[in-house]
Amino acid sequence: MLAIAGGKGGSGKTTTTLGVARAIDGPTLAVDADCDLPNLHGLAGVPRDPPPGEHGHPDPLGSTDTRIVPAPRTAPDGLGGLLRRLREDGQSGLAVVDCPAGAGPDATVPLRVADRVLVVSTACVAGLRDAAKTAAMARAVGTSVVGGVVTRARLTPPGVEDLLGCPVVATVPEAPDPLDDDGVRRAYRRAARAVTRRQKA
Repeated sequence: MLAIAGGKGGSGKTTTTLGVARAIDGPTLAVDADCDLPNLHGLAGVPRDPPPGEHGHPDPLGSTDTRIVPAPRTAPDGLGGLLRRLREDGQSGLAVVDCPAGAGPDATVPLRVADRVLVVSTACVAGLRDAAKTAAMARAVGTSVVGGVVTRARLTPPGVEDLLGCPVVATVPEAPDPLDDDGVRRAYRRAARAVTRRQKA
C-alpha cells in the first residue's frame, strides 16, 4: 500500500493519487482516505458510493486494471480497518491512498497502515515545510518515505531532497487539465516506475 501524503490541502495529492494509480502496470486501487473532504471520486468521475460487494468503481478514463474506491461514509471498523482489508486483499493489486491534509489523527491513520509513502508538495516554501513534517510523521510511525513529488513546477527547487530526506521522483508541470496533459502523464509514469522499483527491491 502506497500513501500519497502532504501537509497542505491543494498540493496535488488527489491528482497524484489518480495519476500514479493510472500509470502503474497491473491491478491498482486508487483509494480516497479523506472522509471529511473526499474528492477522488469527483476527479475520477465516478459515484460517491462504491458498488455493493465490490472494491470500488472501474476507472472510466484509466486502465481497465484501475479501480476507484471513494472515501467511506461509514466503516464498521473505521478507516484503518478498511485500509487493512484492502492491503491484505492481494487480488486487488497495489492500493494508492489519497491521504487527508494536515498532521492530525485522520492523516496519521493511512500513514500507519501503508507500507510506504510518497510525499507531495507544490514548490512553495510553506508547502515544502509541511511536506517535510509529513515525511517526518510517516517515519515516526515506522513507514518509509520512498520519494517526493513536486507539483505545478518545471524544476525542483534546490535543497528539496535534503529537506524531505528522500529523492524527488517526479516534478509535475502545471497544466489546465492535468490528467489530460502529456507532460503530467509522463511525470506520473516516472513516479510510478520509481515507487514500483522500490517495492520490488
